[in-house]
Amino acid sequence: MDTKGDCVHNSERSPAMDSLPIPVNNALRKLGSDIRDARRRRRIPAAVMADRAFISRTTLVKLEKGDPGVAMGTYAAVLFVLGMIDRLRELAEARSDETGLALEEARLPKRISIRRAQRKLR
Repeated sequence: MDTKGDCVHNSERSPAMDSLPIPVNNALRKLGSDIRDARRRRRIPAAVMADRAFISRTTLVKLEKGDPGVAMGTYAAVLFVLGMIDRLRELAEARSDETGLALEEARLPKRISIRRAQRKLR
């Protein structure tokens, strides 16, 4: 950091990066890169994006680098500015959860007794 504490240089890494599994870090870096590319495709300067998302440019730089210390709400605000908030809403949706759906299916009873079903209806 510089003496003011508002600039992060490339040589510095977030301590959170060292504590997360490699696939998580890779996914965050890709997400940050994809967000940066989406911002650039829309021709939104970094300063304008930061203002619209109510964050500092330093935080935007961290987000676009995939720093895991950036809050989820900050990602949501940036996605909102980009018009992509629906994608966040659908991220862990039940119909996309193949593992969860398979586990639910495995727990379904093999047979259903007619008498038990009738008792439950009464």
